[in-house]
Amino acid sequence: MAKEKKYNSAKEEEKKQEMILFLSDSEEKESFLSRANRKLLSDPLDDNNPITVQVLGICSALAITVQLEPAVVMAIAVMAVMAFSNVIISLLRNMIPSRIRIIVQLVVVASMVILVDQVLKAYAYDVSKQLAVFIGLIITNCIVMGRLEAFALGNGVWKSFLDGIGNAAGYGLILIIVAFIRELLGSGKLFGFEVLGHKGATLADSTGLYALGYENNGLMLLSPMALIVVGVIIWVQRARNRKLIEEN
Repeated sequence: MAKEKKYNSAKEEEKKQEMILFLSDSEEKESFLSRANRKLLSDPLDDNNPITVQVLGICSALAITVQLEPAVVMAIAVMAVMAFSNVIISLLRNMIPSRIRIIVQLVVVASMVILVDQVLKAYAYDVSKQLAVFIGLIITNCIVMGRLEAFALGNGVWKSFLDGIGNAAGYGLILIIVAFIRELLGSGKLFGFEVLGHKGATLADSTGLYALGYENNGLMLLSPMALIVVGVIIWVQRARNRKLIEEN
């Protein structure tokens, strides 16, 4: 009996030490940027991209990619929310009762979203107005909740942090590519600056490509074109990486 109590106390002490170090046993044995940890960052950029492979977070990819600036801000906002939400849930994973884990996750994500929203309103108010309700909808983003449930609840803090950064980067990469294509071809601008030249009332008054007769493609500014651009990205990705093609 005494031996059993001693063994249990030793186990508890080990768990406390683990929580202090924020590392699990497996994480202590490998370097911070081991091959497995680097894979957490690189996989979501291609082989396991949240949008093009898992088909999650499509709504914001359609709605906020008319211009590059809000897409970049949205990508940074999601990265901040995912990274810190993963860290917090990983820290609390041994204390969260299974029956209320979804509620706890929602509270954590909502708190992070409110914090990010207030920072945007304070330092980037115009972009915050452009993003409008979509910042709040990060709370229900399948990517965020999915990584908390599938990864942060079962892994240490460092791995969870890398997983959050990696998946947010994969999500943000697609947003930025789509916004780049749509703003460039739809209005001839990037970040609001004219990059294809200036379009005047006549060809003589125009500069750059517009002086050669180029016209902006207004269809690129419509929401359906975002879906088509995402579809083209998925096609290119699968043509380049054949292992992503589903077998019949």
